[in-house]
Amino acid sequence: MTDPTPLKLLNREQAILEFNRRVLAQAQREDVPLLERLRYVCIVSSNLDEFFEVRFADMLDAARDPLSSVTGQDVERVGRAAHALIDEQYHVFNEQLTPLLVKRRIVILNHADRDEPQRRWVSRFFEREVKPLLVPVGLDPAHPFPQVANKSLHFIARLSGKDAFGRDNRIAIVKVPRVLPRVIKLPANLSDGRQAFVLLTSVIRAHLEDLFPGRKVEAFSQFRVTRDSDLEVDEEEIANLRHALRSGLTTRHFGRAVRLEVVSTCPAELSEFLLQQFVLPDAALYRVNGPVNLVRLNELIDQTDAPALRFKPFEPAWPTGRLPRHKSIFERLRKSDVLLHHPFESFEPVVQLLREAVNDPDVLAIKQTIYRTGAKSELMDLLIEAARRGKEVMAVVELKARFDEEANINWAERLEAVGAQVVYGIVGYKTHAKLLLIMRREGAKLRRYAHISTGNYNPKTARLYTDLGVLTADADLTADADSVFRQLASLGKFKAPRRMLLAPFNMHSRMLELLGQVEAAALGGYKGARIVVKINALTDAELIHGLLRAAQAGAKIDLIVRGACMLPPGLPGVSDNIVVRSVVGRFLEHSRICYFRWAEPREGDEGEALFLSSADWMSRNMFRRIEVAWPVLDARLRQRVIDEALQPYLHDNMEAWQLGPDGRSVRVNGNGAVSAQQALMRRYS
Repeated sequence: MTDPTPLKLLNREQAILEFNRRVLAQAQREDVPLLERLRYVCIVSSNLDEFFEVRFADMLDAARDPLSSVTGQDVERVGRAAHALIDEQYHVFNEQLTPLLVKRRIVILNHADRDEPQRRWVSRFFEREVKPLLVPVGLDPAHPFPQVANKSLHFIARLSGKDAFGRDNRIAIVKVPRVLPRVIKLPANLSDGRQAFVLLTSVIRAHLEDLFPGRKVEAFSQFRVTRDSDLEVDEEEIANLRHALRSGLTTRHFGRAVRLEVVSTCPAELSEFLLQQFVLPDAALYRVNGPVNLVRLNELIDQTDAPALRFKPFEPAWPTGRLPRHKSIFERLRKSDVLLHHPFESFEPVVQLLREAVNDPDVLAIKQTIYRTGAKSELMDLLIEAARRGKEVMAVVELKARFDEEANINWAERLEAVGAQVVYGIVGYKTHAKLLLIMRREGAKLRRYAHISTGNYNPKTARLYTDLGVLTADADLTADADSVFRQLASLGKFKAPRRMLLAPFNMHSRMLELLGQVEAAALGGYKGARIVVKINALTDAELIHGLLRAAQAGAKIDLIVRGACMLPPGLPGVSDNIVVRSVVGRFLEHSRICYFRWAEPREGDEGEALFLSSADWMSRNMFRRIEVAWPVLDARLRQRVIDEALQPYLHDNMEAWQLGPDGRSVRVNGNGAVSAQQALMRRYS
């Protein structure tokens, strides 16, 4: 079948903003605990920071490239959508959440709201904790506009009169040090039975004139600039990637400005002055009705004593029936594979497997990929201990895991210091695969054990993200994992693994083959032709057109795409066989699952295939990253993945959204209240 009728794909950047609109909708749900609603507002702010630092910055670059399809109109359209979303975000914070917090006697007190004892306390706090760290800079030829780091908070002030030297320097800049807390809780004896907070910006604002003796502050504003923060190094021209990135980390904070935030009351002359300093157009100015960095309100959430306003604690279950506690995991895996479904099941078995390997004298070698593991990690400490004990340790450390570069460089240096073999993957390709391989001497032979996952080796995020992992001693899968590590270390010619798919070599082509197999079955009259894909993003044009061909042939297709989706579903005759939904709930949906059905089961052909993967369906994942996908061949485990990680999401009518052909999402409503995440929490509680 030829390519389907050409259609305009949805805009990727607008799709990312649409995802954040769905997240913001969580903050408006009355059935979500109040402090968690506020946390969703903070999450949107954090997401938008990264959006401007990376995606929007890339879009601006593309618009300047005459060979790019991105136009200035595209940039304007996305900018307007970002402005609208941020305005809505502050409306939710000011008009919905703040009054509800006040009802629960949780208040943020501005200077005008504070009584005299509170003002005296704030004044003492300013003199003692804040003022000694502030260095106001009056601008003149000897004091040019200072370097302003990415996302750092500053004040700009217009002053009256002349300075001590009789000069007419009217503009001053005050940097707010990152070390200072952004949210300060007032003592209980000053709070009248409430939980009362003051923002650091309010403290500084109330005492701004104290920084300029003899002069009046005529006008002022908070401001924050967001910069292009992609770490750019010419990987073809450098001899040592780690050293180059370590150097690049110091300059990342001063990349090209892409957004300027000021408070809504900022005088036009000050905002225009700042736009000129940062060489930004008017469209890059965001006037916000509140704190310019809502992310920092996480500090208020953390300091508030109100358990009833948070989600009830959930403790992941240990898979007792399949993995008895305090027994050898090696012994258990020799019987069959173990599937772990996080965060409903604990990540601790993975840590215990590595701990057992470190302490077992028969374990000779351990190999692991490291993408996002965190600044503190028991897993990394265990790898270091394994190397100290003389085991062969190989760590494939991805130094370009965005915003985790510094932590990963530090781990790489610590591992090298104890004799571990550290490699940084392949120049030009991020290593995003999640693999742990253990080699153990058993009698006269070596046996391999492995953990393969859709998510990162980070016990903290494993409690917040939904992911699937497999513990296995399967000879083929573990041999494939070993070949991946050899590929990353030796850079030899690619040899297709037995079962795994490996990007950038054969994953994309195999996914297209499977889509084509379902398409052919549908064309042949098979009514059960079916595709279900659960991923974080769908932006690869070839895979999108493969899905469209299968849909037009008659296959029924369900896509569960958490974030950006560029496929417009529901177009008559084009994509009306495709339903795209997104689930936004308590946990971040992160697992990647690909299910294909092309025939009824018969001898020699099960008629279906199910893969778990580290890769989203994006061109970067398929062609510019090292990714793995692996089939779930055990029928019981395959059915469990379908029953737990696919079917519930197709029936969710509490936290699911359905995408329309125009790129807008509407919340799914149906009979009864069905939440996939809540059902899984009940199952595993």
